[in-house]
Amino acid sequence: MWARGARALRRGVLLLPLALTALALLLLPRPPPLAAPSRLPSPPPTRDEPRLQLTEPVEEVERVVGEPSQREWFLRGGERRPRRHDPKAKVFPEDAPGDDRIYEQLMYTLPSDEDVPMKRILLANGLGTWGVSGGRTEFIRNKCPVDRCTLTADTREAATADAILFKDHHTPFNVNRPINQIWILYYLECPYHTASLRPASLDVFNWTATYRRDSDIVAPYERWHYHDPRVTDNQLDRNYAANKTKKVAWFVSNCHARNRRLQYARQLAKHISVDIYGACGSRHCPRADPNCLEMLDNDYKFYLAFENSNCRDYITEKFFVNGLQHNVLPIVMGARPAEYAAVAPHNSYIHVEEFAGPEELAAYLHRLDEDDNLYNSYFKWKGTGEFINTYFFCRVCAMVHANARRQRSAHYADVQAWWRGAACTRGEWRAPARDLV
Repeated sequence: MWARGARALRRGVLLLPLALTALALLLLPRPPPLAAPSRLPSPPPTRDEPRLQLTEPVEEVERVVGEPSQREWFLRGGERRPRRHDPKAKVFPEDAPGDDRIYEQLMYTLPSDEDVPMKRILLANGLGTWGVSGGRTEFIRNKCPVDRCTLTADTREAATADAILFKDHHTPFNVNRPINQIWILYYLECPYHTASLRPASLDVFNWTATYRRDSDIVAPYERWHYHDPRVTDNQLDRNYAANKTKKVAWFVSNCHARNRRLQYARQLAKHISVDIYGACGSRHCPRADPNCLEMLDNDYKFYLAFENSNCRDYITEKFFVNGLQHNVLPIVMGARPAEYAAVAPHNSYIHVEEFAGPEELAAYLHRLDEDDNLYNSYFKWKGTGEFINTYFFCRVCAMVHANARRQRSAHYADVQAWWRGAACTRGEWRAPARDLV
């Protein structure tokens, strides 16, 4: 018995230090628990699922678009119309130099407390060339904020019309012109592709209506409008590079453009694959075939939106329709870089004059081809706005009425000097001034 007690005592002595150590550990203060990470690290981006950053919250974009009653009447589904007349509305070139004033013209309205007379606008080239009907049809159908106008093609009204609109050329009327009658010259194409006026016609016009932003009535090929000018980037929900296996496409039929765009494209093709469709290349796709433009959505990463002339503000459907309205990145040549920036969505294109030449441009395109995140950054503008109908005749009517409140009488001493003087260049815009024509 004594032996068993001795063995128990020895076990107690051996276990005592362990027990004391355990007790000490229990009495020590506990450290705070480790905080859980706020978010798990994102997996590295893949070619099918790039990691795209959101620069503006989606909720903000949705709030800006708003209900139909919050959107201007010329936007898709918009209902908001101008409520009251603004006598300081910036609708004329001198009101806002450098701006196209299209928004202000579309939102212009007349005083509600005045008896507004009807204004008659004579279309010197006929109604058919404009695709419009006579009378007030155009203004009523489009629900113009200022609709107190009529259109006519009856040249017998040349002596009584409030305004006469000439398209592309001037044909004088054998009548005495009223002193307050407004003569408007409209051009669709650039100076290289419009006829020169006779000397007797140089100083007869009051207004111009062209794609140029310094025209009295700016008539662009397309007009981009942000839902909120503060929101120029959006979250992307797709990879615009996914499944695209081809590099550069170009649809072209004029092989002798003054700006030597074909020569530039051929130099570019020495450094990156360029598929040229039409008379100037080896590939063919009829213009009437919708599959041609679908290739830009599905197969190609880049599109050459090259104008046939490098002229001031000359930016056509080659950029706005073939380029921006398809899921392809446009490479542009035509107007100055600053002029593209003034009318295009933010970061939506590449201008050739941002690079020293075709080889340097090709190197950057190869970089974009290999980096989906960088390529997709050129599509973040999508969903932040829309292309709008600029309602040309609504604005003509509004401005004919607004002219009575204009601070000065408009008149071009030489409209051809305004239209052609240093307006185009046969080379690059960064070339010496002697190349300007």
